[in-house]
Amino acid sequence: MQRRPSTLDEVILSPGTVKINVQGAFIVEEEKHWIGDGAQHDTRDIRLPNHTGLVSHVALDIGGSLAKLVYFSQERDSKGLGGRLNFLKFETNRISQCFEFIQQLQSKQRTLHGSKAGEELLVIATGGGAYKYYNEMKRVLGVEVLREDEMECLIMGLDFFITEIPQEVFTYSETDPMPFQEPRADIYPYLLVNIGSGVSMIKVSGPNQYERIGGTSLGGGTLWGLLSLLTGARTFDEMLAMADKGDNKNVDMLVGDIYGTDYSKVGLSTTTIASSFGKVFKMKRQGESEAEDGSSMSNGDGQDFHDRSSSQRAFAPEDISLSLLYTVSNNIGQIAYLLCEKYQLEDIYFGGSFIRGHRQTMNALTFAINFWSKGEKKAYFLRHEGYLGFEETFAP
Repeated sequence: MQRRPSTLDEVILSPGTVKINVQGAFIVEEEKHWIGDGAQHDTRDIRLPNHTGLVSHVALDIGGSLAKLVYFSQERDSKGLGGRLNFLKFETNRISQCFEFIQQLQSKQRTLHGSKAGEELLVIATGGGAYKYYNEMKRVLGVEVLREDEMECLIMGLDFFITEIPQEVFTYSETDPMPFQEPRADIYPYLLVNIGSGVSMIKVSGPNQYERIGGTSLGGGTLWGLLSLLTGARTFDEMLAMADKGDNKNVDMLVGDIYGTDYSKVGLSTTTIASSFGKVFKMKRQGESEAEDGSSMSNGDGQDFHDRSSSQRAFAPEDISLSLLYTVSNNIGQIAYLLCEKYQLEDIYFGGSFIRGHRQTMNALTFAINFWSKGEKKAYFLRHEGYLGFEETFAP
């Protein structure tokens, strides 16, 4: 079915026949900013200088932890030429805030152009929340909601970013943090590791040819949940900020702690993690024996970590955060490597809102792939890693 494009001064294009023109597309370099409690505008927008159509739909991907929204906007004073894709994210437990934002877009469209048949805002939704919140979306927004298959959206979205958008895909290392890969057409086969609340690992053999070959329940939701219990942190970004300041050797047992040196015979350096959180039990017992009331080494006791001084905590929340981040990331990286070995895949693309461009996370995933593959396989990341599920809606 074809729809006649509607107009809107800043947002919205019509689904169906209108697809974006990506010629000359580039990523806008701006700072992120918050639009409200629990919501953030990820202003690495994609500028589309040669697009001339208008779009009247928004794309919404509702996961277990985050809801991600993408919409098109025209450039001011562009006289119909050029626009951009805008990227926003909301905490899923505050999904009403996301719906309120969509209502603002809807209200602007109706104010400027009325509510003619075929020109109403359309929501194209994916993710588990597209089903969980389907009735609520229709009731609150009063618009048509189309649900798309999550896996298919992920694959088409990743293909779009790899083949069409410059300075989108990159590898990571501490010495060279972001060497970009040029868009290319010869991308198959590859493994997509999509890390959200849980983790799905998908073998992609060609356009619309994919198979979920593995995954793990230990993903972003695991990190978020455990750090909420162990540190009292309230948001995922706060947890990542703490990890940036952490030192995992205060919590993890390293190869050097066991051997006093490296174990070069089997390729293990002194700083290789032998046991995640391996020092906790011994140190906690030691501290409890030194302080009969146990307060000097307590960690928790129903108190928020913001209310306790450093002297009251044996294990700094920063160290705990980094250790658990490494634990989850290393596990994901090793499973991804094993699946690549089994299915003879060389390229691994990591996506999902767990990553968020966080250097420690990317470094841990890269290290795991390099370590287990002995440098034979590559880990790739994307600047819009959390928004793969949208591009079927906007792709050319």
